[in-house]
Amino acid sequence: MNWDIFLAPYAQAVDELKVKLKGMRRQFEYESEQSPIEFVTGRVKPKTSIIEKARRKGVNPEHIEQFLQDIAGVRVVCQFVDDIYAVVDMMRNRHDFEIVEEKDYISRKKDSGYRSYHVIINYPVETIHGEKILLAEIQIRTLAMNFWATNEHSLNYKYAGKIPSEIKARLKSAGEAAFQLDEEMSKIKSEIQEAQKAFLRKEEKKKDSKK
Repeated sequence: MNWDIFLAPYAQAVDELKVKLKGMRRQFEYESEQSPIEFVTGRVKPKTSIIEKARRKGVNPEHIEQFLQDIAGVRVVCQFVDDIYAVVDMMRNRHDFEIVEEKDYISRKKDSGYRSYHVIINYPVETIHGEKILLAEIQIRTLAMNFWATNEHSLNYKYAGKIPSEIKARLKSAGEAAFQLDEEMSKIKSEIQEAQKAFLRKEEKKKDSKK
């Protein structure tokens, strides 16, 4: 398999999805509305990770495209938990891709303590050989969930997926603390957003005065 050729459409899908999701954020800003999207990142899974995951799941290399959902991955990070569901609702109303599966790891967290909302989509990419439909995964999570998941990923990498029980217990406890933070912040969401709007108005006045 020529991996550069194989992965090129996935890289294109990630780039396009990032532009579209960032565009959603800018539309809220243009309308002077609070955006549920804080920031957007994306990546194409490295060749070695694809091979390892396929081996672990018993997927034949010829069937990687059909069974690996996260070769193209985009992450949407939000401030508040209810922002996640607002983003999911907006995705359901889009017509430039098809949602094929949703995984709510927020209301039903993983045993590890992992929380996030995953949306699996069929995404059409225009290639030199015509349209190609790819599977892509969009993860939507809060800043606190993202902080926890990033650290868990690092530990899983360090320990090859076999994190020592003591660290695993602390990680799980930290996951609960992170979610408690999200819940407490949600209770004062309106106050936080009003403060942010006031700050933005102040910054805009400064810019106007310098013109």
